[in-house]
Amino acid sequence: MNSVVAVEFVVYLALILGVGFYFARKKMSQADFHLGGKKIPGWALALSERATGESAWCLLGLTGFAFAAGLSSVWIAIGCVIGITVSWLWLANEFRKERDKYNTLTLPDYLATKYATRGKFIRWFSSIIIIFFFVLYVAAQFSGGGKTLNITFGIPVTWGIVISAIVVILYAMAGGFFSVVWTDVLQAILMIITLVVTPIVALVAIARSDLSIASALSSAGGGLDSWTGGAVGFAAGTLIFNNFSWFFGYLGGQPQLDARWMAMRSEKDVKIGAAIAITWTVLAYVGAITLGIAAITLFGTGAVADPEQILPFMLLKMMPPWLAGILLAGAVAAMMSTADSQLLIATSSISEDIIHKAMHKDFDDRKLVLISRITILVVGVIALVMAFTSKSLIYTIVGWAWAGIGCSFAPAVILSFFWKRFSASGVIASLVSGFVTTVIWMTTGLDAMFTARAATFIIAFVCAVLATLLFSGKRD
Repeated sequence: MNSVVAVEFVVYLALILGVGFYFARKKMSQADFHLGGKKIPGWALALSERATGESAWCLLGLTGFAFAAGLSSVWIAIGCVIGITVSWLWLANEFRKERDKYNTLTLPDYLATKYATRGKFIRWFSSIIIIFFFVLYVAAQFSGGGKTLNITFGIPVTWGIVISAIVVILYAMAGGFFSVVWTDVLQAILMIITLVVTPIVALVAIARSDLSIASALSSAGGGLDSWTGGAVGFAAGTLIFNNFSWFFGYLGGQPQLDARWMAMRSEKDVKIGAAIAITWTVLAYVGAITLGIAAITLFGTGAVADPEQILPFMLLKMMPPWLAGILLAGAVAAMMSTADSQLLIATSSISEDIIHKAMHKDFDDRKLVLISRITILVVGVIALVMAFTSKSLIYTIVGWAWAGIGCSFAPAVILSFFWKRFSASGVIASLVSGFVTTVIWMTTGLDAMFTARAATFIIAFVCAVLATLLFSGKRD
């Protein structure tokens, strides 16, 4: 690989490590380490939320899915954009207000404090769900980093995973929420540049070569030129709904995104953040889908063995080395921006929710921050080992986590915000039924017929409502 690309990438890694260690010099409380202590502007939290929410899933997973599935992938983009818009316009400020009202640092802490009669079980069970799925999620991001470094520099995937993991673990340990958010800002900028510039270059190349996207999709076969993947009738409706169902995971159930809203300083910051986040999202998803379809037109469906490597492949084929280096940094940034947040959320569930609150270990801030840093290291190493052993695609693993976390928590969050009668029994019913549904759906093959994301959300929501109506006032 051209030395220019290598130098740019090393500079990028040094920069984000520098940000992490800069904040490590500052004295931090537990609240600072996990939620920024109301010291971060809304625009930065918005960019951090978007970088965290999209990750390698968008740059590698979604572009790869569009490359493999063609036009039908657009329903994923539509579902995600609507879900993100709804969450920013109707849920973000509620998170800010509820955080201030209950003085909490995490999503499990909020639910356990608000519904204190069953708070102990809520805190333990919700923390276990987060830890379980987020270790998988972090492993998927490390895997994405390994793939990108492999195709970019020829580094073996194993070593690419190790490099990605070491960098993320180090700066997350060093500066906590501060370093995670401010490195996310840089990463969000790199990601959106990649997702805007590369599709434009690809479309120009298609025009100059006098190629036809429609003809290329039709020639590729496999339903790539169909908005329903070639399916008709009920099967077409199912495909559209299954792809659109990513929508449900954005409705307040992702703790790593909720943390950005909880950290907002004011309603004004939320409004500024919403404008930035929604604009970023539309550009990013249009870019990701366009990239996948343009790749089919320019290079054919057999261009890469692994569809999730199509973005790095395109950058190296189409861009001058100096620009490829910058844009490839955006692909690695996508992985890091989510992995760091997942590490921090898993850590907060262990150090804050379990050790500090559930086990009532009243250490001072200095010891709590030290425990948090040690926990980041331990969780990161476990995720690293899983990244070596798992053969699942990024898209698949993120689908698991999106259902198991987002669609289990989302009904509880929505009902806690907008239904005064909602109870502790409803919270427990949402979490337990959501977790069980996800595991059953994903391990029995039901997900191939009807997506676990929708099934989990619907079942968890119904169970939460029924439990509240049946058991409120008895033990709540």
